[in-house]
Order: sequence, then structure tokens, then C-alpha cells
Amino acid sequence: MKRILMLATGGTIASMESGQGLSPAITSEEILSHVPAVGELCRVEAVQLMNLDSTNIGPAHWLEIASAIQARYADYDGFVVTHGTDTMAYTAAALSYLIQDSPKPIVITGSQKSIALNDTDARRNLYDSFLYAADRASHDVSLVFDGKVILGTRARKERSKSFNAFSCVDYPERAVIRDKKLIRYLAPRPYAYGAEPTFYNRLEERVLLLTLIPGMGAEALRLLRDSYQAVILQSFGVGGLPGGGSGPLAHAMEEWLSAGKTIVVMTQVPYEGSDMSVYQVGQQVKERFPLLEAYNMTLEAATAKLMWALGQTRDPEQVQKLFYHPVQFDVIR
Repeated sequence: MKRILMLATGGTIASMESGQGLSPAITSEEILSHVPAVGELCRVEAVQLMNLDSTNIGPAHWLEIASAIQARYADYDGFVVTHGTDTMAYTAAALSYLIQDSPKPIVITGSQKSIALNDTDARRNLYDSFLYAADRASHDVSLVFDGKVILGTRARKERSKSFNAFSCVDYPERAVIRDKKLIRYLAPRPYAYGAEPTFYNRLEERVLLLTLIPGMGAEALRLLRDSYQAVILQSFGVGGLPGGGSGPLAHAMEEWLSAGKTIVVMTQVPYEGSDMSVYQVGQQVKERFPLLEAYNMTLEAATAKLMWALGQTRDPEQVQKLFYHPVQFDVIR
């Protein structure tokens, strides 16, 4: 029987009413006590890493989770991380870059309602996560939610209240779980016996997201330049920039790049990605500046990958190489 470790970080699944709204208070052992059936799937142990609303989880916590898995990697056959849903997709993406090529499964899950409630989705999500983690063909980082197994680099929260909160963006789901049966859509990746993952322990947190709106000027980009190492510009459609290669935004971008900063352009459209070569307002910018384009990466993956790449190097050519190198099907060009 597989030995699986659950790492609890808080979130709605662990929340109770505090008098000022829901707040994480339920411990890892208490969470497990609500789903005794997982004991039929695997041998389970639990560690309480933190007990935070996922709104408060960021890069330092991603590193803590990855470090906890690394320290225990040899002792377990897989890992289940319980987490709040609001930033779960960011954590799933971050762990996909911090723990690469893992022959053991690392599963992230949570719920839209507390596990202490009768009408919760928590018990199903937790059971499904252990079912997937205990399967011998499971590997790498996945998000399991509402019967879906989603690649860690392709998950996005699209509903704030419904149980089917997460979607797999621009890529097939890895598998589904129906009536406690695992049905795989993607063939498992073959790993050689004794294969080990690569762990990383550095991230650059100073990454800014700036979403463009019609009529927006370049003042914010200029004012924030000295506070950040990189900016992700969420532009329109397939990736145009107001003013093209000679407008105020282009001049502000030139100042960022001259200061040794990194710029990523991506679309704010949820699906199908960017292609800056299509329109003049995008092609001019792409030809003039050595910027990066996110193509069909999710915002969560682009953010986490940029933090990871800049955590390894500041050399622009190496950052570009790392950013465009596919990790768990995160970018298809």
C-alpha cells in the first residue's frame, strides 16, 4: 500500500466561522478524520505546514511547501497539499517549476466549502486526491478538484462559488475521476527506475502585473519601474500595444529594458493565447524590443515561471531560454 503525506496549509477546507468571517482553524488530523475512507487507498500521514487563508500565501510559502516536500521526498510515495482555492492555481504553477520531473505525484486540492459542513465538496476532493496520488501511474504536479485532474501549469480558478471552480486552460485534463474510478485522458509519462526530481529554492518576488485598459497612459509603468525586476503586461486580443512601437507605452518599455528589467506581454483574453505578429500594433513592438511573449501560458503559469527564471539568472538570454523551455506543457508555440 502506498504511503502518502498530506501537507496542510489552510484555506476554506480548513475554515471555521470566526465571528468576522471564515478563517482557517481546522488541523490536518481533523481534516483527515472527516474522510476515513482514504485509509483504504493508502497509508496516510499528515503535517501542518501553516494554516492560512490562501489570499495570504505567496512566493515565500511556495518555497516552504517545496522545501517540505524535498525534505520528505524519499520517505513517501506521493504528496497531497490542501490549500485555499483563491491562489491555488498560482501555487500549483509555482510547485511545477520548483519541483520538476517528479516521478512521484504532488497533488493540490481544496474545497469551496469547509470540510466541517454537511453540504461540502471537501470530502470528495480530498478522497479523489488520495485516489490519484495512490495510483502507480501518477506523477508530477497536478490540481485535483471536482473530479478533474489538471496539470499544475494549466489550472485556473474561473468560478468563485461553484464546486466546478477550476478549468484546464488550452490543454486536455490529465484525467477525470467518476464514481471513485480514475479515467486517464493523457498517457502517463514514463520515468526510469530511481529517477529523481530537480528541486529549486529561489524565486524573484518583484514581478508586477499591469492590465491595460483603453485610454491608459504610461505613467504607472514609469513610476513602478524602480520597485520591480519584471513586469507582465496584459494587453488586448492577440497582443497589441496602444501606440504600437512608438507610443508612450513603448517609450516606457524601452526605459524598463534599458534598466535591465524583464518585460512579458500576454493577452488578457482567457483562452487561445497571444500572437503579437498578427497586427501592426503588436508586430512593431515585438520587432523593436527584446521582450518575452507568453503565448498560451496562463497568467498563473507565466507569473510563477517568470519568478522562477529570474530566481536562477538575470542574464536576458538565459531568462528567455528558461521562460520558453516547456515545463509540463505550460507553453505551446
